[in-house]
Formats: sequence, structure tokens, C-alpha cells
Amino acid sequence: MKIIIDNKIPYIKEAVERIADEVVYTAGKDFTPELVRDADALIIRTRTHCDRELLEGSKVKFIATATIGFDHIDTTYCKQAGIEWTNAPGCNSSSVAQYIQSVLLITQSCLQKKLSDLTIGVIGVGNVGRKVAKMAEDFGMRVLLNDLPREEKEGNTSFTSLLKIAQECDIITFHVPLYKEGNYKTFHLANEMFFRSLKRKPFIINTSRGEVIETNALLKALKEHFISNAAIDVWEQEPEINRELLEKVIIGTPHIAGYSADGKANATRMSLDSICKFFHLKADYEISAPTPTTTNIYAKSHEEALLQIYNPIEDSNRLKKQPELFEVLRGDYPLRREEKAYSIHLTPKI
Repeated sequence: MKIIIDNKIPYIKEAVERIADEVVYTAGKDFTPELVRDADALIIRTRTHCDRELLEGSKVKFIATATIGFDHIDTTYCKQAGIEWTNAPGCNSSSVAQYIQSVLLITQSCLQKKLSDLTIGVIGVGNVGRKVAKMAEDFGMRVLLNDLPREEKEGNTSFTSLLKIAQECDIITFHVPLYKEGNYKTFHLANEMFFRSLKRKPFIINTSRGEVIETNALLKALKEHFISNAAIDVWEQEPEINRELLEKVIIGTPHIAGYSADGKANATRMSLDSICKFFHLKADYEISAPTPTTTNIYAKSHEEALLQIYNPIEDSNRLKKQPELFEVLRGDYPLRREEKAYSIHLTPKI
């Protein structure tokens, strides 16, 4: 069996070579029809667009994307061509929640208010949104949830309207998939009309897909003070991101919210497990994230410890310094572990 793999997918080499006869590693943008023609399976990320142009005439039977999103896969064509595919739902939900958690702690200082005095709107309450909502509740925040597909499917009265979130929230965070059309369209969900409907100059966070927020509308909202500020991890037209927007937001990162080593290991494991299941192979491997150099964290408070473990300002500073290296900063992202990898020791306040 031959598998073509995005060469930025970590912790996979030893494991995949136990189950495949031939493995080829290449950059996500360098997948070509010639390269994949005789492959049985592909393991990709968002930078590889799996459509007719890439796949027609190939032997590919299965595609695993080591990501939550799958808008880079032409699912209609794959169905027509008899190609099965899978994503990795929830693989990095804890990683994104960690990113949001740190952003909220920074926002608390930015707004000069305690989180427990603030209302947050969570738009999209799937694997990630649920974790973010729970974490916000643990901070003592008032939480409003918006998820139209779930509301209509479940008849769940705990969800609220986008308008209510626009009117009542101090922080609004987006966790929706990208749908460009249909009843649940999320493309440019946050447009100029949305920003003009805001009542409390909220702090905006986007870790979903860049196209969910209209770039020019967000810039205008910043300039005209419809919002207090923003933390943006995903961008329209990546990697050629809007430099003016990058400079204006307090936090701008290169699509790495879900890039903890824990999340990456989960995605790799889920992708390989799906291939083994499809091809009826024995999953004879182990995949785990590396141990950090230092596992003991000393801080005066738990909040301070969390920012020691991960502070997105560092990622933001790197991107703002060299925005032309967006793909490099994303592809060569340093080791980042989640809280469970550390022992936190609270020291007395002096």
C-alpha cells in the first residue's frame, strides 16, 4: 500500500511505516496529479485541495485530513469517484480551548474587568465551542450560545439568536465550520451589518475559518470602534493575510490555535486509525506528544500559571515581526503542550 503524507504532520513517520509498503512525504501545497496517481491513500492538512483536478485518474481510495475542518475536500466529487474520506473531529478541541483561555485572560486586562463580570457569546457549539463554553462558565462568565443547526435539529431552547449575542456580549468567539451557501451559511457571517448591530463594543475572537469574518468589515469595526479589539488566528486568503488588520488586532497568529502537540498527536492517531479501519489493517503503533523540557510551573496564581504554559502574545509578536513567514511560522511551530503535561506549584504572594 502506498500513502502520500503532508510532511508537516508530526509524530507519524515511525507509525505509518509499520502499516504501509511505501510512504511519500511532501509539502501540502505540492500534492500534484502525477504524485498521487498511484497512491492508495492520502493524509493531508488544509493546504491540500482534494478535488477533481488532483484526484481524477488516480488510484486513491481513501483520504484522511488531520484537521477538524474539511472544506478543502470536494466531498461531492469524492462521492462520485468512490473515494472515501474522513476528518478528525475534536482532535484539537482542547488545544483551541487553551488558546481561547489564554486570550480571555489577556482580554481581562485589556478590558480592565474581571472575567466573572463579562458576558461571552459562543457562536458554534460543537467539539470546540462546548469546551470554550464550559471553560467560560468555570471563569464565572455569563455564557450565551448560538448554533442554528443544533437548535433546529435538537429543538434546544438553551440557544439564543445572533442578534441577542450582538446586543449583550462583551466578548464574541467564533467556532463554526465554513459553509459558503445553504441554510447554515457561515461565509462572512460577521459582515458590516453584524458589526453595526453590536451594542457593547465587544472583543472579537476567531479561531474557526478566516472567511467567517469579512476582513474589510472587521477593519472598519476596529477603526470606527464598533469593537474594543480582536484576536484573530484564521484569515481570509491565507497565507497572504491583510497586513493592516494584523497590525491593528491585539493578537494575530498564523492559524495555530489548534497546534498544541497534544492536538497534533490526536489528529495523527485518528488519521492512521481511520486508514487501518478502511484497509483492514492492524493498528500496530503508538503515538504521543513529546515531554516538554520543563514540567514544573511556579506562579502566584493559577491564571498566571496558565499564561506561563501558553501565551499567544508570543506567537502574535513573531507573526507581526515577519508576516511574510506565515507558512513557515505555522509549519515549523514550536512544541506547545497543554496544561495536563505540567505540575503547577502556586507560590505565596509577596
